[in-house]
Order: sequence, then structure tokens, then C-alpha cells
Amino acid sequence: MIRLNAVVKQYGLNPVLRGVDLAVEQGEFVTLVGPNGAGKSTLLSIIATLLRPSSGEVTVGGWRLPEQAARVRRHIGLVSHHSLLYRDLTAAENLAFFARLYRLDDADDRVAGALRQVGLLARQRDPVGTFSRGMIQRLTIARATLHEPDVLLLDEPYTGLDQEATALLDDLLRAETARGRTILMITHDLAHGLGLADRLAILYGGRIARETKRDDINPAAVYDLYTDVTMGE
Repeated sequence: MIRLNAVVKQYGLNPVLRGVDLAVEQGEFVTLVGPNGAGKSTLLSIIATLLRPSSGEVTVGGWRLPEQAARVRRHIGLVSHHSLLYRDLTAAENLAFFARLYRLDDADDRVAGALRQVGLLARQRDPVGTFSRGMIQRLTIARATLHEPDVLLLDEPYTGLDQEATALLDDLLRAETARGRTILMITHDLAHGLGLADRLAILYGGRIARETKRDDINPAAVYDLYTDVTMGE
């Protein structure tokens, strides 16, 4: 579903990505980890059509980026560091706005279902400006999944979530995986990310330095693996 071949991104003379090769199969959940500044958000932004690579090949669902970005955008849902929500609008009004952008026929049902899924149906008429950080994050996830995308791109989606909201998001991601969604998630929580995903990929030095399947490593050993890669074996 997602293919990156020798992807390079540099700003002036500063290279961030130095030739990333990564494949995420349809229905697969991959967690991407790496130290701060490794280029994880840059990589996700390229897949989300928000940035152009300096060189290399990127395809999502068989469509080539950036040439076919408009087609790709219909099939992805993005949770990034920006919620893309309007604070003066209510939760329901925000989702109704995005439902119109996606030209969803059953907009009212989709909005109610998305709010129910993230536990915010009772707050649907409240302005987003009154929401806590965790509630905004949950509404952001509702926005990203409203149009039932084939691909979910998540950049630190657990930021600001309390224990209850974290468990809710875990259940949501498991449900999306069961529906056959392809998920690529960035997180700093190695054990948590490994527990949810089919595969863990470590981005370091501008490249995918190591990959491991969940079934091939236990949660305790993943910290040793990460340390070996990022601190030198």
C-alpha cells in the first residue's frame, strides 16, 4: 500500500532523509520510531502529500507522489501535531465541515458515529475551544477516520491522552486494523508501539536502520535493539 524507494529529503545543504526504503503492505500496521530529529515527521509528511521528496520514489495505493497527490488524499487520514480543528466551532460542526470536504453522502450518520467512537458524542454541541488537550486529540482522530480512509498516518497520536483515552485509542486502532486499514504510526513509546503493530521500523541516520516483526522480539528486548541501533553496537 505504501512504497518508498531511495527517498531523500534535504533542506539546502542539510539532508534529513538519506535514502529511505520502506514498504507497508495493505492491512499492515507499522510503528516507526527513532530519536528526535531523525526525520520521522518529515517522512510522514511526504507520504501525506504535505512535502515533496528531494529525490526517490513514493507511491500510496499504487499512485505516485507527488504527481497523483489529489488521488492519494482521498484515501488517507492524518493525525499530526496540528489538529486542523476550528476552536470556535462545536465538535459536530467541525466534523460536518470535513464531511462536506470529503463529499460524504451520509454525513450526519458519519459524524455521529465518529463522535461515538471516540467517546465525544455527549460533547458534540460544545465548542472545541472548551476541550482539554486529550479531548482535542480524540476529536482529531475522529476527523482523520471520518471518511474511512484506506491508510492512517499517525504522528504521536497518544500525546496528551490520559489512561482512559489511551485505552480508547488502543481499541480504535485495533478495530481499524481488523477492518483492513493500513496504519503507519510514529511514537516514542517503543513497547506500546510494538504491542499494537505488526512490525517496528527504526529510522536513524536518515535511513531505515532496522526492522523487526512483533512476533520476533519481546517488549523487553526492543529497548536493547533500539539502543544498539541509535547508540552504536
